[in-house]
Amino acid sequence: MCFRSYVEALRRDNDLVEINDEIDPYLEAGVIIRKVCETDNKPPLFNNLKGADKGLFRILGAPNSLRADPKTCFGRLARHLALPPTATLKQILDKMDSAAHAKPIPPNIITDPKEALCQKNILHEGEFDLTKLPVPLLHQADGGKYIQTYGMHVITSPDGSWTNWSIARAIVHDKNYLTGLVIKPQHVWQSLAGYIEAFTGNAIDVVKCISNDLYVPANAEIILEGTMSITETDPEGPFGEMHGYVYPGDTQNWPVYTVNKITYRDDAILPVSNCGRLTDETQTMIGPLAAAEIRQICKDAGLPVKEAMSPYETQVTWVVLQIDTVELAKMKTNSADFSKKIGDLILNQKAGFTIHRLVLVGGDIDIYDWNDVIWAFCTRVRPGMDEYLYEDVPGFPLIPYMSHGNGPPARGGKIVSDAPMPEEYKTGIPEWQAADFKNSYPQELQDKVNAN
Repeated sequence: MCFRSYVEALRRDNDLVEINDEIDPYLEAGVIIRKVCETDNKPPLFNNLKGADKGLFRILGAPNSLRADPKTCFGRLARHLALPPTATLKQILDKMDSAAHAKPIPPNIITDPKEALCQKNILHEGEFDLTKLPVPLLHQADGGKYIQTYGMHVITSPDGSWTNWSIARAIVHDKNYLTGLVIKPQHVWQSLAGYIEAFTGNAIDVVKCISNDLYVPANAEIILEGTMSITETDPEGPFGEMHGYVYPGDTQNWPVYTVNKITYRDDAILPVSNCGRLTDETQTMIGPLAAAEIRQICKDAGLPVKEAMSPYETQVTWVVLQIDTVELAKMKTNSADFSKKIGDLILNQKAGFTIHRLVLVGGDIDIYDWNDVIWAFCTRVRPGMDEYLYEDVPGFPLIPYMSHGNGPPARGGKIVSDAPMPEEYKTGIPEWQAADFKNSYPQELQDKVNAN
């Protein structure tokens, strides 16, 4: 329930490197974080950033990338969810789904500001300059310094009827201005505090902001208070994003945020996700979160989906669905009708927004094993005939083949690839035997070889 406690958990796991040498936020911090992400190394905690002043700030990089040890590969994601670091990805996704139908727990409102760690230090307008903070330039082709890569935007609608919690990048534009990415349908995603509390079983301590009526986690590291304009925009980007590309000079106009107050903890830590090629937080979190939600939606709709996973190897543009083929056979359906049922359900809503290929596989495929997934895809999906294209659905413009390829950047480009074979639709039972160690030899012979 507390980011600082999470950092301490990494320290206890011997999964943290504290760097006390002075580090330049101009590319040097970014190159270290990127090296860590691409080698599954330990997160760096930069305690001495060039330009840091008044406790603003330290940086924790790669807060949720992978660990090199196969036994604790997903340990950081597990620690985020209060699971043991040896938790499997299936256990993690099950935990993510655990609050789907749970009753929300109201937050615990802290009325005494002295009890709110996030308001221990206060800088009023005129007492800070965002351009002078040690905000990192993460890639050399980025359009500027990104202060928001792993934090939450907490925004209320103009009429106050709902509050939205969302993660989206934001760049420093001026001494008290940010420009932030706002892509449809982000504004629809109402991730209210009550869900987090139902998920954890505990009430979140929240405190009212000083300059407005929004409530924020009382133990947050840094709070930037202010307003988001619904009319004023400024250029934002480019930024090295989750699919591994930076397009120099690629900017678009997005809403302006005016910061009028900064509150923060002592020795505040800014978590930073340096997005790019495998593997960082955009793959470990966005993909599995989408997969967990998609699995729950399918189950609620009565579809025989047992498991769902977004393989990192696809830069989380795919979600693989493991189908209970015995139940599938009972439906007396066929590939085209069943694939359309799933495609129509998932690809028109928020959970399927970032996903451009749904791959359906039978129960013999371990969807958490990329070798299994790609074997099924390459040998059971007949190109064209077992694939069902969707062009009239929302597309994810951050994928290069959408924004810089052929066709409209925010519409279509999605497909359902159906791997269950015709016999599985009829009987639910595969008619083949896999030509591998596990399936082509008697168990006693396998045991003998393993023992030897």
